Amino acid sequence: MKKFNFRKVLDGLTASSPGGSAGGGGAGGGSAHPGGTAGAAGTPREEIQETLTSDYFQICKTVRHGFPYLPTALAFDPVQKILAIGTRTGAIRILGRPGVDCYCQHESGAAVLQLQFLINEGALVSACADDTLHLWNLRQKRPAILHSLKFNRERITYCHLPFQSKWLYVGTERGNTHIVNIESFILSGYVIMWNKAIELSTKTHPGPVVHLSDSPRDEGKLLIGYENGTVVFWDLRSKRADLRAYYDEAIHSVAWHHEGKQFMCSHSDGSLTLWNLKSPNRPFQTTIPHGKIQRDGKKPESCKPILKVEYKTCKNSEPFVIFSGGLSYDKACRRPSLTIMHGKAITVLEMDHPIVDFLTLCETPYPNEFQEPYAVVVLLEKDLIVVDLTQSNFPIFENPYPIDIHESPVTCTEYFADCPPDLIPVLYSVGAKHKKQGYSNKEWPISGGAWNLGAQTYPEIIITGHADGSVKFWDASAITLQMLYKLKTSKVFEKQKPGEGKATAEIVEEDPFAVQMMYWCPESRIFCVAGVSAYVVVYRFSKHEVNTEIASLEVRLQYEVEDIITPEPEIIPQFPDASSQLPSLKSLSGSTNTVACEGMMKDSIPCLSVKTRPVRMPPGYQADLVIQLVWVDGEPPQQITSLAVNSAYGLVAFGNCNGLAVVDFMQKTVLLSMGTLELYGSSDPYQRQPRSPRKSKQFAAGLTELSDSPVSLELERCKSPTSVKGSRKLSLPTDLKTDLDHVNGHCTSPTSQSCSSGKRLSSADVSKANRRGPGRPPFRKAQSAACMEISLPVTTEENRENSFSRSRSSSVSSIDRDSKEAITALYFMESFARKNDSAVSPCLWVGTGLGMVLILSLNLPASDDLRQSEPVMVSPSGTVLTLKGAVLTFACLDCTGTLIHPPYEVWRDPHSADDGEKTRKRKLVMHSPSSSQDMGDHQFAVICSEKQAKVFSLPSQTCLYVHNITETSFLLQADVVTLCNSVCLACFCANGHIMTLSLPSLRPLLDINYLPVTDMRIARTFCFSNEGQALYLSSPTEIQRLTYSQEMCDNLQDMLGDLFTPVETPEAQNRGFLKGLFGGSGQAFDREELFGEATAGKASRSLAQHIPGSGGIEGVRGAAGGVIGDLTRARIALDERGQKLGELDERTASMMASAEAFSKHAHEVMLKYKDKKWYQF
Repeated sequence: MKKFNFRKVLDGLTASSPGGSAGGGGAGGGSAHPGGTAGAAGTPREEIQETLTSDYFQICKTVRHGFPYLPTALAFDPVQKILAIGTRTGAIRILGRPGVDCYCQHESGAAVLQLQFLINEGALVSACADDTLHLWNLRQKRPAILHSLKFNRERITYCHLPFQSKWLYVGTERGNTHIVNIESFILSGYVIMWNKAIELSTKTHPGPVVHLSDSPRDEGKLLIGYENGTVVFWDLRSKRADLRAYYDEAIHSVAWHHEGKQFMCSHSDGSLTLWNLKSPNRPFQTTIPHGKIQRDGKKPESCKPILKVEYKTCKNSEPFVIFSGGLSYDKACRRPSLTIMHGKAITVLEMDHPIVDFLTLCETPYPNEFQEPYAVVVLLEKDLIVVDLTQSNFPIFENPYPIDIHESPVTCTEYFADCPPDLIPVLYSVGAKHKKQGYSNKEWPISGGAWNLGAQTYPEIIITGHADGSVKFWDASAITLQMLYKLKTSKVFEKQKPGEGKATAEIVEEDPFAVQMMYWCPESRIFCVAGVSAYVVVYRFSKHEVNTEIASLEVRLQYEVEDIITPEPEIIPQFPDASSQLPSLKSLSGSTNTVACEGMMKDSIPCLSVKTRPVRMPPGYQADLVIQLVWVDGEPPQQITSLAVNSAYGLVAFGNCNGLAVVDFMQKTVLLSMGTLELYGSSDPYQRQPRSPRKSKQFAAGLTELSDSPVSLELERCKSPTSVKGSRKLSLPTDLKTDLDHVNGHCTSPTSQSCSSGKRLSSADVSKANRRGPGRPPFRKAQSAACMEISLPVTTEENRENSFSRSRSSSVSSIDRDSKEAITALYFMESFARKNDSAVSPCLWVGTGLGMVLILSLNLPASDDLRQSEPVMVSPSGTVLTLKGAVLTFACLDCTGTLIHPPYEVWRDPHSADDGEKTRKRKLVMHSPSSSQDMGDHQFAVICSEKQAKVFSLPSQTCLYVHNITETSFLLQADVVTLCNSVCLACFCANGHIMTLSLPSLRPLLDINYLPVTDMRIARTFCFSNEGQALYLSSPTEIQRLTYSQEMCDNLQDMLGDLFTPVETPEAQNRGFLKGLFGGSGQAFDREELFGEATAGKASRSLAQHIPGSGGIEGVRGAAGGVIGDLTRARIALDERGQKLGELDERTASMMASAEAFSKHAHEVMLKYKDKKWYQF
């Protein structure tokens, strides 16, 4: 364990002036080194022992939640009761009882065409679009491919594996049928060629094989369906067609009656035909279930194709005929439907999304018994539903899986590991009241596998924000996911009526309520949301329903001013009131016309209307205050880029590319609204003063005269944000200029310009671009993180792809280098605001897009009694620290290196029936570390930007450590997290690297190139949490969780569910003497004899190539390096050894048998010729 010495540098020495500390000043010094010892003889502090080493870190994916993205195939094991779903991206999701959810991926990424379980064998066959068959071993927690077979000359179209058979039938696009041995994954020499199957007189090719199945009454007969309408009943023994049936419409699917005498086909004209094997010349029944019957007795009109039909029999009732498609063409707007025909009753179940596939779940796995269907699993493009067939109204089962994450596109995420344990039951109790009625009362039928809690016990909560304004809280403990509570933030606003004067179309074309950022304090249960239409809503949690009006504030944020407005000097305070100022936030998306609306310029009006009448709020999160930014001089408000709340102080702060607002949500007043430059006062390190010639009436003395001339300040604030003449030029250090000059055209910062060519824009160009809608991204769907697919180059600093701000925001930190400086990070803390402070006080840390850190002092009323009446004062402390790149995150450590939790108010119900003094009194927790008596001594401030991390000693403001994290890329997300009772800085970089740094010394502990940022969704939704947990949206419908903790990687195998559990295969029903005598084939069918190499010979080597799989190695990979990994490897080795020993045993037995036979023959020969002379031979 390495020890680090920290020396307290004496206050007042010049070593810590802004930008002058070791490695500071935005130039970003060299390697990480303690700079606190420079230039001062310090007094030694106690040594801080950093317990974390690189051995504590390892990255692996843990579990994937949500609906499989772009599903293509479905399979069910009726004995194991597990379901498999294949997707267009080559993924397979295997689902069992809640908690059993496994994700595996084909390396090729080819779409999955079909899935087939080896029923009750713990194995699965997948057929992919690259014409490869794969055999997956499901007897391990992480399935792996045992064998693959790649077809070289033919394209796979359909597969069929009979129950308890080891021979897989494979149909191809050329119309041929091949047979594969499942155990060895070798092609048999037995092939059913299309030209042998059809009649010789037929002149046309029958098309691809669309169906294969063996007869339920005779396994030696194979039914082959060809696309053009030909059905061939092939006798496998005699290698000829027993019968052929022809229909003049294309076939989509075929289904058997369980007795094996009839089969049903579905066709492209919406018809169902029923055929009898005894009279194959024509179908004995043809129906078009949804076709209109013509008056003149003609055939009913054609309908849409019936894509799949299932024909299931019942012992005590009429058979079920279930099919998808087949609707009439005249109802263009009808939704995709599943039709259930039971006797004479026809039920049409309309679906919300197109049907991909469906399966009927039956009581028996044997195809020659009464099927007794009890449910239908319907796989839709964006949903999975299960219909209960045992009740006449066909209700659906309540789905226990978290597959509705994408109900509305996810726009942001937050992850809280190790949160207070009482939150999950509390949220569940308020969420349970919103449960829907009308579900089936039966148990969820997909109940296979086994799952237990494992060793991990701390509670975890994931919060997702959505494009429709909803927020979902999920219980994510022990690598499961279950919805707890849903909050609809749009309910605080009036619904938009079409043609309303204040149309929001100019802000957001769709989804004006999309959630952009969230901030949650689990201890006080305060929840805050920033929306895309430039508003912030503060929520408090209550267990009681309440009927009340929603308080609202309007804030005007404006950056620069051009025209003189004659204000009254005496009413402008030195720190201006927010009713008149807040920089204009251009929205993320929207129409290009931002100036005039019906000849009127919009000014001082918000984007949305808050409900004015009293609103009924159910138990749960209830809106306490709505803060809206308003239009300024025809410019819409800019998007919010940072958000922070503190329950102990009763304050909420938010910023954007124009400035900062601080609001007191207890007194419902605005404390501060200022442009970013005004926050510096005379401390602006860049000394940004107007460089271009201005009109004489404009104030040109910079911001140094803030206190002397409040009128001038107001003049500054009144200039139009798109002013051409008033554009300021910033004097930036050269390295920052190169950073900011070349911004990729995809940049979604509201203030960045498209300049992928790298040329510099003139200020006039900039202002034109601003009017046009400043660099707005294609945010049609409320900048849904799930919808945006953007290619991100991550090579050079010139191509800064999308300079994102903290992933909490869906916004980005690149800033308009000509004028604006975005607020990118905010943090409330008990800290040292100024250099010579002797005690901590409430502060607000502010980080900007130029790497500047400002500290604002908060002067709160001394006692709790005065908090509701006395004003809170916010003032700049004058402290300015610098980093390279936009600031992402802050944290404070005490003098022992322990993370200091910001102060919070202990939750109390605001609407409790108990009005006693105890309930009304606020209980504040100021310091969480045990060493609270030492708090006044000194602190370490940890600040991370998109380029580097720095640790400052407070109050001396000396830069102790600096670490340049990346030169050629930039960070998307950084968080100070706890792990193994210690603390570290976790970073996710745009080039795909995940890194951790020790604190406070910033030693690199982990750096792995893990996750290429292929689109905006990953960048926008990636978040770290405590205990080595992280997540991101891997697709628009799925959350991928991962861990960077070695301990969790080691324990992962114990936490995952088992897909395979030992279950007895049900016995076949006794068919009875007469049925056995007359009801089918008298002789047993030996597939081995027919398809084996001895009889059928070898298949052509060029037809298909066998590829051995990685077997159990994949399963080991997740637990590599740990004891579990060794045990897993040993177990797999034992299994393999057992299999080999079994094979050896069989071979030995066969060798002994052949030796005995040889010995017998030799003895016979010897006896025959024993007495013969040589000339008698």
